[in-house]
Amino acid sequence: MDLEQLLTERLEREGWKRQFIANGPRLNEAVQVYEDAGFEVHLEPLPVTPLPIESGPLKTSIKGECRKCFNGFEGSYRIIFTRPCKKMDSPHQNNLF
Repeated sequence: MDLEQLLTERLEREGWKRQFIANGPRLNEAVQVYEDAGFEVHLEPLPVTPLPIESGPLKTSIKGECRKCFNGFEGSYRIIFTRPCKKMDSPHQNNLF
C-alpha cells in the first residue's frame, strides 16, 4: 500500500472525501468553489511517487490517475479533500436557501 492510499484511507475515516489533484490557479478556484458550496476543505501535499526502474505501465495513483506529469513537480500539487461543513452558522450555508 502506498503513502497516498494510506493518507486517503485515514482521512476518509475522519469523514473527508478525496476530490482531485490540482495546483496553481485551479487549486485556488477549486478551494473557493467548495467553500462557497458549504464544504470544509483540507489540502494534502502530493506524495512523491518513485519512478519505476523497468519500463512498463505508467505509475498511477490509487484512483487510476496517470501520474507522469506530476513526476518531479509533486511539491507544487495538492490533493483536495472535502467534507460537509460542521458549523451550521457558516456564512456560506446561510446563503444557500
